[in-house]
Amino acid sequence: HVQLVESGGGSVQAGGSLRLSCAGTGIRLSSAFCVGWFRQVPGKEREGVASIRPGATTTAYADSVKGRFTISQDNAKNTVYLQMNSLKPEDTATYYCAARSGGVCNRLRPSSDFAYWGRGTQVTVS
Repeated sequence: HVQLVESGGGSVQAGGSLRLSCAGTGIRLSSAFCVGWFRQVPGKEREGVASIRPGATTTAYADSVKGRFTISQDNAKNTVYLQMNSLKPEDTATYYCAARSGGVCNRLRPSSDFAYWGRGTQVTVS
């Protein structure tokens, strides 16, 4: 049974930092997968924030977070992270981790391309 579990969300003041974690169980987050972080606010579509191919150097970022967010991995912990710095109120959203098998991972893919999803973690920036 595949599970992706996000953690690390919370409330922070503008300019602050948070690190989100996405831990996989029943799935090996290896180079065979593309792992993405998405975010969504009520009434809006889910948007891609960053993606990574674990075990490779392939990453992609939304323009709105470039230079502020960094996606990374820890193979030993089967976990993908999203380090978020210089947070802005417009970063407030529910953040989701997702994974898909194979495919291009050097650009952001639409949410419909991802088969496995976590339940999300709330990030609030005030």
